[in-house]
Amino acid sequence: MKIIILGAGQVGASLAENLANEDNDITVVDMDSARLRELQDRLDIRTVEGKASHPSILDRAGAPDADMIIAVTNSDEVNMIACHLGQTLFKTPTKIARVREHDYLHRNDQIFGEKGIAIDVRISPELLVTKHIKRLIQHPGALQVLDFAEGKAQLVAVKAYYGGPLVGREISYLRTHMPNVDTRVAAIFRRGSPIIPKGDTVIEADDEVFFIAARKDIRAVMSEMRRLDRPYKRIIIAGGGNIGARLAQTIEDSYQVKIIERGIQRCNWLARNLSNTIVLQGSASDRELLIEENIEDTDVFCALTNDDEANIMASMLAKRQGVRTVMTLINNPAYVDLVQGGEIDIAISPQQTTIGALLTHVRRGDVVEVHSLRRGAAEALEAVAHGDKSSSKVVGRTIEEINLPPGTTIGAVVRNDEVLIAHDDVVVESGDHVILFLVDKKRITEVERLFQVGLTFF
Repeated sequence: MKIIILGAGQVGASLAENLANEDNDITVVDMDSARLRELQDRLDIRTVEGKASHPSILDRAGAPDADMIIAVTNSDEVNMIACHLGQTLFKTPTKIARVREHDYLHRNDQIFGEKGIAIDVRISPELLVTKHIKRLIQHPGALQVLDFAEGKAQLVAVKAYYGGPLVGREISYLRTHMPNVDTRVAAIFRRGSPIIPKGDTVIEADDEVFFIAARKDIRAVMSEMRRLDRPYKRIIIAGGGNIGARLAQTIEDSYQVKIIERGIQRCNWLARNLSNTIVLQGSASDRELLIEENIEDTDVFCALTNDDEANIMASMLAKRQGVRTVMTLINNPAYVDLVQGGEIDIAISPQQTTIGALLTHVRRGDVVEVHSLRRGAAEALEAVAHGDKSSSKVVGRTIEEINLPPGTTIGAVVRNDEVLIAHDDVVVESGDHVILFLVDKKRITEVERLFQVGLTFF
């Protein structure tokens, strides 16, 4: 596939790295020549220096015969214009743009409708991150919570702790211990390395365990891995920007929410636009302010400012003052592995959340959902099976019969409203949504081929 990526920032560069390793023809456009040279030295890609919204630059990048334009520059306006030119001048089949500004998204149908700006898919990082944090708040103790098949099934990552019923036992014991709950352990990461689980695999304390189950069964399965945390009630959000404000608005009817914002004008705006949230003017690194607001009784502290260092320092201070769980927004990927698991419970990377959404529209075959896991090291995806036994490599076959690439497991099959955990004897039917877990992303092309329907299949 010939793909033009506009913008060589963290999202654009990470996306180029993901796609260049999968036999795609990638061209990256940016105004920063040094950044482009660094990418070209590291990856097998083309680069073009210039403004992404200029027709001549798009022409040089190969827009006339490109399959897809992905616009992820720092400017919403550049992204939108570039995609529109991709349609009007070059008839590019698929155009994806990152659009951050709420004012544009609020008038979605008017701006991007049939006669509006020609963008096929709009990605809002703030909206994606907000949903991600909300799911974590709804599932105390989870490191990651991912929805599949419109939320019918969920993939959850938890850290196994001493005292959990399944810790120190084989995975097969789970079925004996919970005969009325069907689940599957999709993968285990032990000291940073992946383990493909089998029935006799023993779960150890501190393992990062990914399991899949129907939404209604998630809490019961989590209780097997660790002592079940009581539901969260009190939330403090540090930072009243787009993400902080959107999160407060989303959860304020279900939780006791306070938001700390430094700017007085922004505080006034928050007070006018939030109904049940207490708005505090000040610094989230102010120890006296945190003590005044009973930080020791707070369940979750979410540091969501645009400053990584400020988020990290405020989170460490809050943790030392006794908050139960700390979630910290970190834009610099180099910081994520350094801080998560210590005083910071969950480090949230907007780039990885955004890349998963972008990859959903890039994958071949009928792939409807993609999630980047373990800071991009692994991937979970949902693909729809089509065809019959003669034209498909998965339809009409049991899970055991499907020739999966090494490091790949099928976690579940969703058929209409029913979630079928992927035991060996489950037969895949046409129209089924198949949820897969890959610990080796180099195998993604082989997985895509499984779900591409051929005229004949021998």
